[in-house]
Amino acid sequence: MSDRFDKITGKVRLFGDDVNTDQIIQGRYLTLLDYSEMAKHTFEVVRPNFVNEMERGDVVIAGRNFGSGSSREEAPMVLKEVGISCVIAESFSRIFYRNAFNIGLPALIVPGITEHIKEGQTVEINLADGLVQIKEMQEEIRGDCIPDRMLSLLRAGGAVAWYKQQKQ
Repeated sequence: MSDRFDKITGKVRLFGDDVNTDQIIQGRYLTLLDYSEMAKHTFEVVRPNFVNEMERGDVVIAGRNFGSGSSREEAPMVLKEVGISCVIAESFSRIFYRNAFNIGLPALIVPGITEHIKEGQTVEINLADGLVQIKEMQEEIRGDCIPDRMLSLLRAGGAVAWYKQQKQ
């Protein structure tokens, strides 16, 4: 089955280790209750101009322990809302990783990727095979394959949409 998750292509927005949910979206913006308004403040603490500089379809690539901190679902949600097509990290906090799939945001684990990639490069990602190709270097890096069950959540648009499809 071909779908938008067979291959994701985007420009890299590179981050380091230990990016926590408060750095992705500060708690003070949760009271906005509107994801499009919250998304305007994505990464505001660590990159004040992130939202103005990024383009829809960009890919966030980070080091270890991405999404640590609180278990807020708003963190992956604002990334999706602002137009990030995929998050790749050397490792994720477990709750962020699961929340990403629950809301339909692809998350791929690729140990050591930050040693191979630079800000602004273009990557092509195959989630099912766990492959990341750096276009400028003609280099492929293999990460963890995303299990079929998780791919089905992404294809449906998240856990709620998947569940509704199962009820039909």
